[in-house]
Amino acid sequence: MFTGLKKMTVLAGFVGLAGGVAGLWLPAGSAAAADSVPLLAQAAAPALRADPAPPADPAAAPVPAQVRMALLLPNRGGMFGAAADAVRTGFLTAYSRQKANIQLAVIETGDTVQDMQRAYDDASAKFDILIGPLSRSAVTAVAQSGRVSKPTIALAQPDLPAEAEAQLPPMMLTVGLSIDDEARQVANWVEKEKAPGKIFAVATSVAWQKRAARSFQARARQLGLQVETLELTTPANALSAPGLAQLARRIEQERPALIFAALDSAQAVQLRSAVGAELPIYGTSQLNPFTLNRDNPNDKLPELDGVRLIDIPWQLEPDNVAVSRYPRPATGENDRPNPDLARLYALGIDAFRVAHEIAQQRSGFDLDGVTGRLNVNMIGGGATYFQRQETQAVFQNGLPVPTADQY
Repeated sequence: MFTGLKKMTVLAGFVGLAGGVAGLWLPAGSAAAADSVPLLAQAAAPALRADPAPPADPAAAPVPAQVRMALLLPNRGGMFGAAADAVRTGFLTAYSRQKANIQLAVIETGDTVQDMQRAYDDASAKFDILIGPLSRSAVTAVAQSGRVSKPTIALAQPDLPAEAEAQLPPMMLTVGLSIDDEARQVANWVEKEKAPGKIFAVATSVAWQKRAARSFQARARQLGLQVETLELTTPANALSAPGLAQLARRIEQERPALIFAALDSAQAVQLRSAVGAELPIYGTSQLNPFTLNRDNPNDKLPELDGVRLIDIPWQLEPDNVAVSRYPRPATGENDRPNPDLARLYALGIDAFRVAHEIAQQRSGFDLDGVTGRLNVNMIGGGATYFQRQETQAVFQNGLPVPTADQY
């Protein structure tokens, strides 16, 4: 997000994902592990019977037709292999629980937008539902190609002007995790809770942070709020001390209502130290550097207590029924759980669940997903609609905890 989350900015830099197709066929009855099915293994043809099959019972219920799905991801050996592998593993984890009447192929693609487009076009001729691409540039290319003729669940947000996003192809959903959407959701939250006064939206020159600040500002202004965007420099990969001092002076003089921090967690700690704990601070999921299966229970950020943020249920709600039914991805013995890869694993789970609903010919539905409350509408010939509502949380005792009231 990663489609635009901190390390999901990697996705924003994708130049494209496509190329030669390596098919991973998973017939509905396959029990192969998600990470061990050999590539290029084609679905076996049915064995010939020595005796003729008995005549069909006319009273028996009809057997649902197989739905063919294709998951298009960058190859594991490429620059973005870790991100693709996280999505793949989550997708196959969900598929293993609802595989009846679904035939799945995982198609590994090359690294250019042109190759991705060719792979997408080839898959469109062979499959009923397509899941992918994973990069913003590839999704943009597919969306603008004029060749989306099958239900397509894109795993990132396209790079399109705001007015063009409403004109996506009728058969395309964009379900990628989006820092822009998170920022807009925070603006909606702030409008419910804020005291009167100006809002400072603080970011650095990093692309995802500037996008988050712009999206927050645009939505907040639509809601009648006054927002000023401030950009801090980052010498030596830390927020500028003179810049923080200047911000602190402005806060003392102008008394803003709150700060929207389009920052990561380490930068938010610096910001909090400079401006104090009295001024409310809101932010996106990038303020949460933890996973629910973190290896060190003492790994906390008490410096952020009271800071508000939104994140996906997978990162915040272990008791959520949708979350608890799926296993956590395994990590190496010495590997620290990566929150951005955890979010991509969760995206893979929900991408399959959305695809499964579409496979059941449900054009409009709601899902209690591991990435949020999902509202989907895909009506043939009409505009598609996808909305994700993430979970609002506040840091308590060094960890983000869902708030009692969810707007």
